[in-house]
Amino acid sequence: MPDIDALKTLVATNVATWAPKIAGALAVLVVGWIFANWSKGFTRRALSRSRVDPILAPFVAGTVHVGLIAMVGVAAIATLGVSTTSFVAVLGAAGLAIALAFQGTFSNFASGVMLLTFRPFKVGDFVEVGGNGGSVNEVGVFTCTLSTPDNVQIRVPNSQIFGSTIKNYSANDTRRIDLVMGVGYDDDLGVAVRTCMDVVTADARVLPDPAPVVAVNELGDSSVNLVVRPWVNASDYWQTRWDLTRALKENLERAGCSIPFPQRDVHMHQS
Repeated sequence: MPDIDALKTLVATNVATWAPKIAGALAVLVVGWIFANWSKGFTRRALSRSRVDPILAPFVAGTVHVGLIAMVGVAAIATLGVSTTSFVAVLGAAGLAIALAFQGTFSNFASGVMLLTFRPFKVGDFVEVGGNGGSVNEVGVFTCTLSTPDNVQIRVPNSQIFGSTIKNYSANDTRRIDLVMGVGYDDDLGVAVRTCMDVVTADARVLPDPAPVVAVNELGDSSVNLVVRPWVNASDYWQTRWDLTRALKENLERAGCSIPFPQRDVHMHQS
């Protein structure tokens, strides 16, 4: 039979030894976590109030937060009495395994740094990246947040953005509208071209330079296709596109041009 008194003494000694250390480590974790979150918010607010590009604020704040959390973890381990030197040595020995396990995370962080360095877009730009389109809300430490036109939030890993083609629809002040209008083969092409040009130039949102283009582009199966290519300010793109599409259709019909649609003739042969 074990000595009950000796066992009680051993438990009491261990509790007396480790309880303060565990309590101290928990206190370090709690206080450190609160401080890290406060520092993240403070950094973000400070950068937002300064003249720093808004796209930098979430990334820098996130980096500060991750760094402080790592320091808090090391401090908590030191409070328990574990040698931080030995702990760091163990981490170094396991570095390769950690790098392999978190290679995606490291790749996202490195890609975030590259995005902030080369600045292919800024907050508020409408972009198409990684197969997703939306307005840029922020570039975080590991992901980029977009808002789609129907107000759906999308988080795209930074590595998918930096490693793929980036289409920035807001980078330039002007954009060209590409419309295709089909008229019948029996219609007067001169009338159709003049009508389209009159509609385009009558819209005050269409820019005179570069000059709009209306030209015969293709002899289709059911129609002669005209390309209508006016230039507008980027902010006017969609509304002008919608308005011109309707106006072109109505004015072409008013000018006597038909708007053909695919048709199929079926011939019945009786034997």
